[in-house]
Amino acid sequence: MNIFKRAQAPTPSNGGSALAELALNTINDGVVIADANGIVRFINPAAGRMVEANALTNPVGVSYKDVLRLESKESRALSEQENPLVMAMNSGQPLDNFRASLIVGNLGKRVPISISVINANDASRSRIITFRNIAKELEEEGAQTEFISTASHEMRTPVASIEGYLSLALNPQTATIDSRAQTYLTAAHNASKHLGKLFQDLLDVTKADDGRVLPKFVPVEMVTTVRKMADEYNAQFNKDKKVNYTFGSSDGRLMLTDLKVAQVVYASVDLNFLQEIMDNLMENAIKYTPEGGSIWVSVRGDGDRVLINVTDTGIGISADDIQHIFQKFYRADNSDTREIGGTGLGLYLTKKRVEAMGGRIWVESGFGEGSTFYVSLPRLTQEEYDKRIFVLKNQQQFEAAQAARRAGMPQPVAQPQPIPNQQVNNGGTI
Repeated sequence: MNIFKRAQAPTPSNGGSALAELALNTINDGVVIADANGIVRFINPAAGRMVEANALTNPVGVSYKDVLRLESKESRALSEQENPLVMAMNSGQPLDNFRASLIVGNLGKRVPISISVINANDASRSRIITFRNIAKELEEEGAQTEFISTASHEMRTPVASIEGYLSLALNPQTATIDSRAQTYLTAAHNASKHLGKLFQDLLDVTKADDGRVLPKFVPVEMVTTVRKMADEYNAQFNKDKKVNYTFGSSDGRLMLTDLKVAQVVYASVDLNFLQEIMDNLMENAIKYTPEGGSIWVSVRGDGDRVLINVTDTGIGISADDIQHIFQKFYRADNSDTREIGGTGLGLYLTKKRVEAMGGRIWVESGFGEGSTFYVSLPRLTQEEYDKRIFVLKNQQQFEAAQAARRAGMPQPVAQPQPIPNQQVNNGGTI
Protein backbone atom coordinates (compact mmCIF):
# COMPACT_ATOMS: atom_id res chain seq x y z
CA MET A 1 0.00 0.00 0.00
CA ASN A 2 1.42 3.38 -1.00
CA ILE A 3 1.21 6.19 1.54
CA PHE A 4 0.53 8.70 -1.20
CA LYS A 5 -2.82 8.98 -2.91
CA ARG A 6 -2.73 8.68 -6.68
CA ALA A 7 -3.94 11.94 -8.17
CA GLN A 8 -7.12 11.70 -10.21
CA ALA A 9 -8.19 14.02 -12.96
CA PRO A 10 -10.17 16.96 -11.61
CA THR A 11 -13.93 16.79 -11.79
CA PRO A 12 -16.42 19.66 -11.86
CA SER A 13 -17.49 18.96 -8.28
CA ASN A 14 -14.07 19.50 -6.80
CA GLY A 15 -12.32 21.43 -9.56
CA GLY A 16 -10.10 23.76 -7.48
CA SER A 17 -9.16 21.18 -4.87
CA ALA A 18 -8.45 18.48 -7.46
CA LEU A 19 -6.26 20.81 -9.50
CA ALA A 20 -4.26 21.71 -6.39
CA GLU A 21 -3.86 18.02 -5.48
CA LEU A 22 -2.86 17.17 -9.04
CA ALA A 23 -0.22 19.91 -9.03
CA LEU A 24 1.23 18.82 -5.69
CA ASN A 25 1.35 15.17 -6.75
CA THR A 26 3.06 15.81 -10.09
CA ILE A 27 5.65 18.51 -9.37
CA ASN A 28 9.27 17.52 -8.82
CA ASP A 29 9.71 19.71 -5.73
CA GLY A 30 9.09 18.14 -2.36
CA VAL A 31 6.22 19.61 -0.33
CA VAL A 32 5.63 18.95 3.36
CA ILE A 33 2.83 20.61 5.34
CA ALA A 34 3.19 20.63 9.12
CA ASP A 35 0.86 22.04 11.76
CA ALA A 36 1.77 24.60 14.42
CA ASN A 37 3.24 21.83 16.58
CA GLY A 38 5.54 20.68 13.79
CA ILE A 39 3.57 17.47 13.06
CA VAL A 40 3.53 16.44 9.40
CA ARG A 41 -0.02 16.49 8.00
CA PHE A 42 0.78 16.09 4.31
CA ILE A 43 3.73 15.00 2.17
CA ASN A 44 3.67 14.84 -1.62
CA PRO A 45 5.19 11.97 -3.66
CA ALA A 46 8.30 13.95 -4.63
CA ALA A 47 9.09 14.64 -0.98
CA GLY A 48 8.47 11.00 -0.12
CA ARG A 49 10.91 9.85 -2.77
CA MET A 50 13.59 12.29 -1.60
CA VAL A 51 13.34 11.26 2.06
CA GLU A 52 12.89 7.60 1.00
CA ALA A 53 9.59 7.22 2.83
CA ASN A 54 7.34 4.22 2.28
CA ALA A 55 4.33 2.51 3.79
CA LEU A 56 6.42 1.21 6.71
CA THR A 57 7.95 4.62 7.43
CA ASN A 58 4.92 6.80 6.92
CA PRO A 59 6.02 10.34 7.85
CA VAL A 60 2.46 11.63 8.28
CA GLY A 61 1.82 12.16 11.99
CA VAL A 62 5.47 12.48 13.02
CA SER A 63 7.60 15.57 13.62
CA TYR A 64 9.05 17.31 10.59
CA LYS A 65 12.43 17.14 12.37
CA ASP A 66 12.40 13.35 11.98
CA VAL A 67 11.58 13.65 8.28
CA LEU A 68 13.87 16.52 7.30
CA ARG A 69 17.16 15.89 9.07
CA LEU A 70 19.55 18.62 7.98
CA GLU A 71 23.25 19.39 8.13
CA SER A 72 24.96 22.47 6.77
CA LYS A 73 25.95 22.25 3.11
CA GLU A 74 29.50 21.62 4.37
CA SER A 75 28.10 18.55 6.22
CA ARG A 76 28.45 20.22 9.62
CA ALA A 77 25.96 19.28 12.32
CA LEU A 78 23.37 21.98 13.01
CA SER A 79 22.01 22.53 16.50
CA GLU A 80 18.40 23.68 16.78
CA GLN A 81 19.66 27.16 17.72
CA GLU A 82 21.47 27.51 14.38
CA ASN A 83 19.20 25.46 12.12
CA PRO A 84 17.35 27.94 9.85
CA LEU A 85 14.54 25.44 9.22
CA VAL A 86 13.85 25.00 12.94
CA MET A 87 14.12 28.74 13.52
CA ALA A 88 11.63 29.46 10.72
CA MET A 89 9.18 26.80 11.93
CA ASN A 90 9.33 28.08 15.52
CA SER A 91 9.09 31.79 14.72
CA GLY A 92 6.69 31.71 11.81
CA GLN A 93 9.14 33.76 9.75
CA PRO A 94 9.66 32.72 6.10
CA LEU A 95 12.80 30.91 4.95
CA ASP A 96 13.96 31.38 1.39
CA ASN A 97 16.16 28.89 -0.48
CA PHE A 98 18.41 27.79 2.38
CA ARG A 99 20.98 25.33 1.07
CA ALA A 100 21.69 22.31 3.24
CA SER A 101 22.45 18.59 3.19
CA LEU A 102 19.45 16.30 3.72
CA ILE A 103 20.31 13.13 5.66
CA VAL A 104 18.39 10.28 4.02
CA GLY A 105 17.75 6.72 5.22
CA ASN A 106 19.44 4.55 7.80
CA LEU A 107 22.76 4.70 5.97
CA GLY A 108 22.83 8.50 6.27
CA LYS A 109 23.11 9.34 2.57
CA ARG A 110 23.57 13.09 2.04
CA VAL A 111 21.52 14.90 -0.62
CA PRO A 112 22.12 18.61 -1.34
CA ILE A 113 18.84 20.53 -1.22
CA SER A 114 17.45 24.05 -1.27
CA ILE A 115 14.65 24.45 1.28
CA SER A 116 12.03 27.17 1.86
CA VAL A 117 9.25 27.74 4.40
CA ILE A 118 6.10 29.88 4.21
CA ASN A 119 3.01 30.21 6.39
CA ALA A 120 -0.23 28.74 5.06
CA ASN A 121 -2.26 31.54 6.71
CA ASP A 122 -4.95 29.09 7.74
CA ALA A 123 -6.70 28.58 11.08
CA SER A 124 -4.28 25.84 12.16
CA ARG A 125 -1.23 28.08 11.48
CA SER A 126 0.29 25.41 9.24
CA ARG A 127 3.73 25.75 7.68
CA ILE A 128 4.45 24.77 4.09
CA ILE A 129 7.98 23.40 3.55
CA THR A 130 9.25 23.05 -0.03
CA PHE A 131 12.60 21.59 -1.02
CA ARG A 132 14.40 20.34 -4.11
CA ASN A 133 17.50 18.39 -5.04
CA ILE A 134 20.19 20.82 -6.26
CA ALA A 135 22.98 18.33 -7.07
CA LYS A 136 22.92 19.21 -10.79
CA GLU A 137 22.87 22.95 -10.02
CA LEU A 138 25.87 22.58 -7.74
CA GLU A 139 27.75 20.69 -10.44
CA GLU A 140 27.09 23.47 -12.95
CA GLU A 141 27.95 26.14 -10.39
CA GLY A 142 31.16 24.28 -9.62
CA ALA A 143 32.25 24.49 -13.24
CA GLN A 144 31.43 28.20 -13.34
CA THR A 145 33.20 28.77 -10.04
CA GLU A 146 36.32 27.00 -11.26
CA PHE A 147 36.41 29.18 -14.39
CA ILE A 148 35.93 32.40 -12.41
CA SER A 149 38.55 31.37 -9.86
CA THR A 150 41.13 30.49 -12.52
CA ALA A 151 40.44 33.62 -14.56
CA SER A 152 40.57 35.88 -11.50
CA HIS A 153 43.82 34.34 -10.33
CA GLU A 154 45.44 34.74 -13.76
CA MET A 155 44.27 38.35 -14.12
CA ARG A 156 45.51 39.43 -10.72
CA THR A 157 49.16 39.17 -11.80
CA PRO A 158 49.06 41.66 -14.72
CA VAL A 159 46.78 43.99 -12.75
CA ALA A 160 49.26 43.98 -9.84
CA SER A 161 52.06 44.81 -12.30
CA ILE A 162 50.06 47.70 -13.78
CA GLU A 163 49.31 49.03 -10.29
CA GLY A 164 53.01 48.76 -9.34
CA TYR A 165 54.25 50.64 -12.40
CA LEU A 166 51.63 53.36 -11.93
CA SER A 167 52.76 53.76 -8.32
CA LEU A 168 56.32 54.23 -9.54
CA ALA A 169 55.20 56.80 -12.11
CA LEU A 170 53.34 58.75 -9.40
CA ASN A 171 56.28 58.66 -6.98
CA PRO A 172 58.29 61.91 -7.31
CA GLN A 173 61.44 60.04 -6.23
CA THR A 174 61.26 57.71 -9.25
CA ALA A 175 59.60 59.84 -11.96
CA THR A 176 58.96 63.45 -12.95
CA ILE A 177 55.60 64.24 -14.56
CA ASP A 178 53.51 67.37 -15.08
CA SER A 179 50.20 68.01 -13.31
CA ARG A 180 48.07 66.89 -16.24
CA ALA A 181 49.88 63.55 -16.51
CA GLN A 182 49.60 63.13 -12.74
CA THR A 183 45.81 63.54 -12.98
CA TYR A 184 45.56 60.88 -15.69
CA LEU A 185 47.89 58.46 -13.90
CA THR A 186 46.09 58.93 -10.58
CA ALA A 187 42.78 58.04 -12.22
CA ALA A 188 44.39 54.97 -13.84
CA HIS A 189 45.97 53.96 -10.51
CA ASN A 190 42.61 54.18 -8.71
CA ALA A 191 40.96 52.13 -11.47
CA SER A 192 43.67 49.45 -11.27
CA LYS A 193 43.22 49.21 -7.47
CA HIS A 194 39.47 48.85 -7.94
CA LEU A 195 40.04 46.11 -10.52
CA GLY A 196 42.45 44.33 -8.19
CA LYS A 197 39.86 44.48 -5.39
CA LEU A 198 37.25 43.01 -7.74
CA PHE A 199 39.48 40.05 -8.62
CA GLN A 200 40.31 39.45 -4.95
CA ASP A 201 36.61 39.57 -4.06
CA LEU A 202 35.85 37.12 -6.88
CA LEU A 203 38.47 34.72 -5.54
CA ASP A 204 37.11 35.01 -2.00
CA VAL A 205 33.53 34.47 -3.21
CA THR A 206 34.39 31.41 -5.29
CA LYS A 207 36.23 29.87 -2.33
CA ALA A 208 33.24 30.59 -0.09
CA ASP A 209 30.76 29.19 -2.63
CA ASP A 210 32.53 25.86 -3.08
CA GLY A 211 33.33 25.44 0.62
CA ARG A 212 37.11 25.48 0.24
CA VAL A 213 37.49 27.80 3.25
CA LEU A 214 35.91 26.31 6.37
CA PRO A 215 35.59 28.21 9.66
CA LYS A 216 38.09 27.55 12.43
CA PHE A 217 36.16 28.21 15.62
CA VAL A 218 37.71 29.66 18.77
CA PRO A 219 35.90 30.87 21.91
CA VAL A 220 36.07 34.65 22.40
CA GLU A 221 34.55 37.44 24.48
CA MET A 222 32.58 39.26 21.78
CA VAL A 223 32.31 42.83 23.12
CA THR A 224 36.08 43.25 23.45
CA THR A 225 36.77 41.46 20.15
CA VAL A 226 34.27 43.40 18.03
CA ARG A 227 35.20 46.70 19.66
CA LYS A 228 38.88 46.18 18.78
CA MET A 229 37.94 45.48 15.14
CA ALA A 230 35.64 48.50 14.90
CA ASP A 231 38.09 50.85 16.64
CA GLU A 232 40.65 50.18 13.90
CA TYR A 233 38.60 52.56 11.71
CA ASN A 234 39.09 55.54 14.04
CA ALA A 235 41.66 57.06 11.68
CA GLN A 236 39.17 57.02 8.79
CA PHE A 237 36.45 58.55 10.95
CA ASN A 238 38.66 61.54 11.72
CA LYS A 239 40.60 61.86 8.47
CA ASP A 240 38.28 61.12 5.58
CA LYS A 241 34.84 62.41 6.53
CA LYS A 242 34.94 63.49 10.18
CA VAL A 243 32.22 60.99 11.03
CA ASN A 244 31.15 60.63 14.67
CA TYR A 245 31.77 57.10 15.95
CA THR A 246 30.56 55.47 19.17
CA PHE A 247 30.73 51.94 20.53
CA GLY A 248 28.41 50.69 23.25
CA SER A 249 26.45 47.78 24.66
CA SER A 250 23.69 47.41 27.18
CA ASP A 251 21.92 44.93 29.47
CA GLY A 252 23.04 41.51 30.68
CA ARG A 253 26.13 40.62 32.68
CA LEU A 254 28.57 43.50 32.91
CA MET A 255 32.33 43.96 33.10
CA LEU A 256 34.56 46.97 33.67
CA THR A 257 36.41 48.05 30.53
CA ASP A 258 38.28 51.36 30.30
CA LEU A 259 36.27 52.54 33.32
CA LYS A 260 33.06 51.98 31.33
CA VAL A 261 30.43 49.31 31.87
CA ALA A 262 30.11 46.79 29.02
CA GLN A 263 28.26 43.50 28.60
CA VAL A 264 30.10 40.18 28.81
CA VAL A 265 29.04 38.05 25.83
CA TYR A 266 30.74 34.87 24.63
CA ALA A 267 30.65 33.09 21.28
CA SER A 268 32.63 30.59 19.23
CA VAL A 269 33.71 32.23 15.96
CA ASP A 270 36.29 32.19 13.20
CA LEU A 271 38.27 35.37 13.89
CA ASN A 272 39.24 35.84 10.23
CA PHE A 273 35.60 35.53 9.17
CA LEU A 274 34.51 37.96 11.90
CA GLN A 275 37.21 40.42 10.79
CA GLU A 276 35.95 40.26 7.19
CA ILE A 277 32.37 40.80 8.36
CA MET A 278 33.27 43.85 10.43
CA ASP A 279 35.54 45.24 7.68
CA ASN A 280 32.76 45.08 5.09
CA LEU A 281 30.10 46.54 7.39
CA MET A 282 32.36 49.32 8.69
CA GLU A 283 33.66 50.26 5.23
CA ASN A 284 30.09 50.39 3.89
CA ALA A 285 28.97 52.55 6.81
CA ILE A 286 31.83 54.98 6.21
CA LYS A 287 31.33 54.95 2.45
CA TYR A 288 27.62 55.79 2.56
CA THR A 289 27.61 58.20 5.50
CA PRO A 290 28.17 61.88 4.61
CA GLU A 291 30.57 64.13 6.50
CA GLY A 292 29.25 65.03 9.92
CA GLY A 293 27.16 61.86 10.14
CA SER A 294 27.33 59.19 12.82
CA ILE A 295 28.16 55.48 13.09
CA TRP A 296 27.28 53.39 16.12
CA VAL A 297 28.46 49.82 16.76
CA SER A 298 27.05 47.65 19.52
CA VAL A 299 27.30 44.05 20.78
CA ARG A 300 24.81 42.52 23.16
CA GLY A 301 23.33 39.21 24.23
CA ASP A 302 19.86 38.39 22.95
CA GLY A 303 18.77 35.15 24.61
CA ASP A 304 20.90 32.37 23.15
CA ARG A 305 22.26 34.66 20.42
CA VAL A 306 24.90 37.36 20.18
CA LEU A 307 23.62 40.41 18.32
CA ILE A 308 26.00 42.84 16.60
CA ASN A 309 24.68 46.01 15.01
CA VAL A 310 26.41 48.55 12.79
CA THR A 311 24.20 51.64 12.50
CA ASP A 312 24.82 54.69 10.33
CA THR A 313 23.05 57.93 9.43
CA GLY A 314 23.90 57.53 5.75
CA ILE A 315 21.83 57.58 2.58
CA GLY A 316 19.89 54.46 3.53
CA ILE A 317 18.47 51.68 1.35
CA SER A 318 15.11 51.64 -0.40
CA ALA A 319 12.57 48.86 0.26
CA ASP A 320 13.07 47.52 -3.27
CA ASP A 321 16.85 47.29 -2.81
CA ILE A 322 16.75 45.67 0.66
CA GLN A 323 15.44 42.36 -0.71
CA HIS A 324 18.40 42.14 -3.12
CA ILE A 325 21.19 43.78 -1.12
CA PHE A 326 22.91 40.49 -0.18
CA GLN A 327 22.86 39.08 -3.70
CA LYS A 328 26.02 38.61 -5.72
CA PHE A 329 27.03 41.68 -7.78
CA TYR A 330 23.96 43.66 -6.67
CA ARG A 331 24.36 47.39 -6.11
CA ALA A 332 21.58 49.90 -5.49
CA ASP A 333 21.22 52.10 -8.57
CA ASN A 334 20.49 55.73 -7.76
CA SER A 335 22.20 59.09 -8.12
CA ASP A 336 23.88 58.77 -4.71
CA THR A 337 25.29 55.25 -5.11
CA ARG A 338 26.59 55.78 -8.65
CA GLU A 339 29.22 58.14 -7.27
CA ILE A 340 30.42 55.55 -4.74
CA GLY A 341 32.62 52.69 -5.92
CA GLY A 342 32.11 49.05 -5.05
CA THR A 343 32.22 45.55 -6.49
CA GLY A 344 28.76 44.40 -5.37
CA LEU A 345 30.35 41.39 -3.66
CA GLY A 346 31.11 42.66 -0.15
CA LEU A 347 27.69 42.05 1.41
CA TYR A 348 27.29 38.74 -0.42
CA LEU A 349 30.60 37.54 1.02
CA THR A 350 29.62 38.92 4.44
CA LYS A 351 26.41 36.87 4.35
CA LYS A 352 28.35 33.74 3.39
CA ARG A 353 30.79 34.25 6.29
CA VAL A 354 27.96 34.82 8.78
CA GLU A 355 26.05 31.73 7.64
CA ALA A 356 29.22 29.60 7.76
CA MET A 357 29.36 30.37 11.50
CA GLY A 358 25.70 29.39 12.00
CA GLY A 359 24.49 32.99 12.02
CA ARG A 360 22.09 35.29 10.23
CA ILE A 361 22.46 38.82 8.82
CA TRP A 362 19.78 41.32 7.89
CA VAL A 363 19.32 45.06 7.45
CA GLU A 364 16.72 47.59 8.58
CA SER A 365 16.73 50.79 6.58
CA GLY A 366 14.78 53.35 4.60
CA PHE A 367 16.02 55.53 1.79
CA GLY A 368 17.39 58.73 3.30
CA GLU A 369 17.00 57.38 6.85
CA GLY A 370 20.29 55.57 7.49
CA SER A 371 20.80 51.81 7.92
CA THR A 372 21.34 49.24 10.64
CA PHE A 373 22.97 45.94 9.75
CA TYR A 374 22.41 43.16 12.28
CA VAL A 375 24.54 40.02 12.69
CA SER A 376 23.17 37.27 14.94
CA LEU A 377 25.51 34.45 16.02
CA PRO A 378 25.10 31.48 18.41
CA ARG A 379 25.96 32.50 21.97
CA LEU A 380 28.01 30.55 24.53
CA THR A 381 27.28 30.50 28.22
CA GLN A 382 30.22 31.29 30.48
CA GLU A 383 30.40 27.60 31.43
CA GLU A 384 30.62 26.58 27.76
CA TYR A 385 33.20 29.31 27.12
CA ASP A 386 35.38 28.19 30.05
CA LYS A 387 35.30 24.56 28.88
CA ARG A 388 36.28 25.51 25.33
CA ILE A 389 39.08 27.76 26.56
CA PHE A 390 40.32 24.85 28.69
CA VAL A 391 40.36 22.52 25.66
CA LEU A 392 41.95 25.16 23.42
CA LYS A 393 44.83 25.93 25.82
CA ASN A 394 45.64 22.27 26.31
CA GLN A 395 45.52 21.69 22.56
CA GLN A 396 47.92 24.62 22.02
CA GLN A 397 50.28 23.20 24.63
CA PHE A 398 50.20 19.81 22.93
CA GLU A 399 50.89 21.32 19.49
CA ALA A 400 53.77 23.38 20.90
CA ALA A 401 55.29 20.25 22.44
CA GLN A 402 54.91 18.40 19.13
CA ALA A 403 56.58 21.24 17.25
CA ALA A 404 59.45 21.30 19.76
CA ARG A 405 59.91 17.54 19.41
CA ARG A 406 60.10 17.82 15.61
CA ALA A 407 62.65 20.63 15.91
CA GLY A 408 64.75 18.65 18.40
CA MET A 409 64.35 21.31 21.09
CA PRO A 410 64.08 20.64 24.86
CA GLN A 411 60.45 20.03 25.69
CA PRO A 412 58.88 21.82 28.64
CA VAL A 413 56.72 19.72 30.88
CA ALA A 414 53.16 20.67 29.85
CA GLN A 415 50.80 21.19 32.74
CA PRO A 416 47.05 20.96 32.07
CA GLN A 417 45.42 24.36 32.31
CA PRO A 418 42.64 24.48 34.88
CA ILE A 419 39.30 25.88 33.86
CA PRO A 420 39.43 29.62 34.67
CA ASN A 421 37.79 30.52 37.94
CA GLN A 422 36.63 34.07 37.35
CA GLN A 423 35.65 36.33 40.18
CA VAL A 424 32.06 37.51 39.99
CA ASN A 425 30.66 40.60 41.63
CA ASN A 426 27.02 41.69 41.33
CA GLY A 427 26.50 39.60 38.20
CA GLY A 428 29.59 41.01 36.51
CA THR A 429 33.10 39.76 35.90
CA ILE A 430 35.94 41.81 37.30
